Amino acid sequence: MTEHPANALFLCTGNSARSILAESLLTHWGRGMFKGYSAGSHPKGEVHPMALDLLREMRMPMEGLRSKSWDEFAIPGAPVMDYVFTVCDNAAHEVCPIWPGHPITAHWGLPDPAAADGSPAEKMLAFREAFRVLELRIKYFLTFKFKALSRAQVQSAAADVGRLWAGSAARKSP
Repeated sequence: MTEHPANALFLCTGNSARSILAESLLTHWGRGMFKGYSAGSHPKGEVHPMALDLLREMRMPMEGLRSKSWDEFAIPGAPVMDYVFTVCDNAAHEVCPIWPGHPITAHWGLPDPAAADGSPAEKMLAFREAFRVLELRIKYFLTFKFKALSRAQVQSAAADVGRLWAGSAARKSP
């Protein structure tokens, strides 16, 4: 790991829910050692209100959260990413920009809570489940002994994180 806080970019197609939640969670749990960012291949232009409500309720950092294009992170002067994680299946299969610095990449996909059907309470339940799975994955990722691992070992371990708790996240919304 580098001297600066390690930067991690969470990618999704719309950058309105999952990637936003992950950005906030990593910034919070990274405790100055990691900085979370998020972006989308086709950003919606606004953060989903339920994502903001949940982050507010959970007292998670919300400063600077906005729906933005991944192009912002592929230009000169953008923060250099140490890690890039896709959190939706669409973004995992899209052609991503070439990231300066050749970050470690992994797919941490989970269902889109913004696509959940049902009552407002049922939709919020989908957001809570996405938050829970992302929080578990991020907390586990942060337990890695980064300085003791080779780049290949970190790459392999980061990829494994995306398979953890996948069964619970794959449940259909009520």
